[in-house]
Amino acid sequence: MSLRLGDTAPDFEQESTEGRIRFHEWLGDSWGVLFSHPADFTPVCTTELGLTAKLKEAFAQRNVKAIALSVDPVDSHHEWIKDIEETQGCAVNFPIIADADRKVSELYDMIHPNADSSLTVRSLFVIDPNKKIRLIITYPASTGRNFNEVLRVIDSLQMTDEHKVATPGNWERGDDVVIVPSLQDEEEIRQRFPKGYKKVKSYLRMTPDPTANWSGN
Repeated sequence: MSLRLGDTAPDFEQESTEGRIRFHEWLGDSWGVLFSHPADFTPVCTTELGLTAKLKEAFAQRNVKAIALSVDPVDSHHEWIKDIEETQGCAVNFPIIADADRKVSELYDMIHPNADSSLTVRSLFVIDPNKKIRLIITYPASTGRNFNEVLRVIDSLQMTDEHKVATPGNWERGDDVVIVPSLQDEEEIRQRFPKGYKKVKSYLRMTPDPTANWSGN
């Protein structure tokens, strides 16, 4: 099964380090970040799980829940957590799914035979409160994930869901944004963007970030 942006994130029920999880029920009205790891006790993933734990408050400010996955069993996960907490200096404060039967890995197309026939690749999914997949990123085993980029994309998704804008390349919270080309009514533009806008081209109109006073980290 190949998942695409806009697809409904497959629901599942699986054991985790925080008990049995029914995914859609667990997610509730929150956004979710589901990310997979090839196996427990892997060095790059150990650092990633530590980073995720340290971002708990930043995720919470965005109404985001994080959940990890590895194909090893729960007992192994709990032993790995001890190493993560020792080496990364933080408590693991989110569940790690035990996907020993590969059920979730197969639902989310995390097994790439040309990379490895049994272990999951390092995929990350951002899922919105409607259970729709909004971002898919798959990393090679040698490259650690950039969680600042994950937060940046979530900021963009949440803002562009609320306002008729898009975010330009390398956009960061507080930077100018693009008014979507479909919005052409000048009165509506004035109402939506009281700070005004700059017309660079007829199709490229820049306006200040409408959420510039947001205080998230």
